[in-house]
Amino acid sequence: MQLFDSHTHLNDPQLWNQVDYYLQQAQKYNVQELAVVGSDAQLNQRALTLAKQHSQIHAVIGWHPEAAAFFNLSQQKQLVEDIQSPKVVAIGEIGLDYYWEQNPEPRVQQKAFIEQLEIAQQYHLPVNIHTREAWADTYQILRRHPVAAGMVMHSFNGSLAWLDKFLALGCYVSFSGVVSFKNATAVQLAAQNVPLQRLLLETDAPYLAPEPQRGKLNQPAYTYFVAQAVANYRVLPLNIVAQHTFKNACEVYQIHDKN
Repeated sequence: MQLFDSHTHLNDPQLWNQVDYYLQQAQKYNVQELAVVGSDAQLNQRALTLAKQHSQIHAVIGWHPEAAAFFNLSQQKQLVEDIQSPKVVAIGEIGLDYYWEQNPEPRVQQKAFIEQLEIAQQYHLPVNIHTREAWADTYQILRRHPVAAGMVMHSFNGSLAWLDKFLALGCYVSFSGVVSFKNATAVQLAAQNVPLQRLLLETDAPYLAPEPQRGKLNQPAYTYFVAQAVANYRVLPLNIVAQHTFKNACEVYQIHDKN
């Protein structure tokens, strides 16, 4: 059995100094491939560094909506330069986040989001999308600026109605440890209804540790528990969920074409 953590943050300060340990733990739980995701200049460079050092790590780099105000022309040029690396498999995490008042105003986030979608389309890369309290705007922007190489809805927590809309756009849908939380009935319902060929797993480590590890610092190894939760809700063997989600992650991130 092989698992793919399609969205993790080993570049985060909480994990950065013990990467070798977390990769060893991942191996114990059959997590064979990882996408390490950036969100600003420093975390993008760390993702690239890790991807170049470890064959099982792939870099996803981009500017998170919380950092959208700093995505200027200089950073745009840097992003275009960095995505030339064969270790970069997607642009992300990008999108919209209207949850925190201190976040850049929506028009600033939307501008950075659209610019990065256009770069992804131009350079034939998929995108990894963050959306929080911004379903309608995220959907409308993706509808107007689709990315042919693939679009991943990261840590999906929307309703079935939104699930259907994003599936209709051709998106892959990724589930984090939230799917294992007892009160996350909407997320569990979504996980049951995503077609197997569009389903992905992730940890979003160091955040959102799944049951039975909830409350601990999350790590890529815990992809196993996310897979187990999804398998339980779908009433499928764990190895079937692992097989499909591994294949899907390799497909959307064009892993075999890159290496």
